[in-house]
Amino acid sequence: MDAIEAILTRRSIRDYTDEPVREADIETILSAAMAAPSAGNQQPWRFVVSTDRERIDAMAETTPYGSILRRAPLAIAVCADTRDLKHDVMWQQDCGAATQGALVAIHALGLGAVWLGFWPKMERVAPLRTVLELPEGVEPFCVLAVGHPAETKPPAGRYDPGAVHRDRW
Repeated sequence: MDAIEAILTRRSIRDYTDEPVREADIETILSAAMAAPSAGNQQPWRFVVSTDRERIDAMAETTPYGSILRRAPLAIAVCADTRDLKHDVMWQQDCGAATQGALVAIHALGLGAVWLGFWPKMERVAPLRTVLELPEGVEPFCVLAVGHPAETKPPAGRYDPGAVHRDRW
């Protein structure tokens, strides 16, 4: 699958088989995430990777959309180390770019994933910080539920020329 096809056909997958995700695939996903652009090249992203069923189920309790995690054999929490940033208000953009890179790589590998948002919903952030045992200054941005898809979806076809303005609004 080429890059454009991976981007245009990626969908949020919420149901997975029990098959574990290969360690080599996890490393590829993380490499793609870390290839993202970053403000001032600060690269604040940090990742908590979990295949532990009890830990993933505990993550599921921290969000109203946690049932998705209960079906996933892998969870990747995208976090930011905010303790020494050059551009302290840009870490969310950096982590968003890293998350998108991971999602495209996941799809290109034949896996499926869904992005579960946490930041800035502090009622989700605080309990996830506890579950992941994050040190002070490391903020959870989102969690990706990842696995081998147990569902298929057609491309979304979201291109809308009405959303495009040229030269001015």
